[in-house]
Amino acid sequence: MFAPTKIWRRWHRKVNVNQKRVAVASALAASALPALVMARGHKIDTVPEIPLVVDDKAVQTLDKTSKALAILKSLNALEDIERVKDSRKIRVGVGKMRNRRYVQRRGPLVIYSEKGPLIKAFRNIPGVEVCNVENLNLLQLAPGGHLGRFIIWTKGAFQRLDSIFGTYKTPSSVKENFILPRPLLQNPEVSRIIRSEEIQSHLRPKIAAGRQTRRKNPYKNFDFMVKLNPYHQTLKRQKILAIQKAQKAKAAIAEARRKGAKKPAKKDAKKKTKTSKAFLKMLLA
Repeated sequence: MFAPTKIWRRWHRKVNVNQKRVAVASALAASALPALVMARGHKIDTVPEIPLVVDDKAVQTLDKTSKALAILKSLNALEDIERVKDSRKIRVGVGKMRNRRYVQRRGPLVIYSEKGPLIKAFRNIPGVEVCNVENLNLLQLAPGGHLGRFIIWTKGAFQRLDSIFGTYKTPSSVKENFILPRPLLQNPEVSRIIRSEEIQSHLRPKIAAGRQTRRKNPYKNFDFMVKLNPYHQTLKRQKILAIQKAQKAKAAIAEARRKGAKKPAKKDAKKKTKTSKAFLKMLLA
């Protein structure tokens, strides 16, 4: 049985700490690209901006679910909540009997800096999750391994990122020996780089493409063989004439047999045998 649910099953995998930090930083960077967020399925067509940052006073003091829904409505994020509600369905398989009867999609992720009543305000909204900026979870930032989670930041949490992960100029003040990974390609528009004057001025002139002739098999193409060996035409003509001559001779023999004519070769053989016997008699006498 594959992956048995036993105590000796390999439940955990050891991963380098730096790799986990880079993965979290990459997931955060992907959440700031609208294309990746929309590709993951979130409805953010009417959202004012990505990443979406909200004032602390508007979110940190929320203590009612109705107030949280009002904030989400003002941010035009209710469309993503409706998407989550419509996706709720009964799970397929035995999991229905194991206290996980329903499945649904993931909605927005609210990241805060200070613990407060907002946790209780958002927890009853389907698809919405809450996370502290000090405890960012990769399973929440990229559920299912798919980057581009729709994140709603508080202002304090968003400002805290520079001290947690650092910048390209200053290292992290929280994570020891961690430097923010710098992208190898500063400008991702490769086509724009190639077409720039700096690159085009150092390129060699374009070579005019000549007409490419298809190579032919001389053993199958008679004209191409004659082009390689002009005497091949004479050889083929001689071969054809020899075949025609042999066919005529064969037809003549068949016609002679049909008329009942004797073969001249046999008569000559009989004459030779008679003369040889007469010659022998003359010698013996």
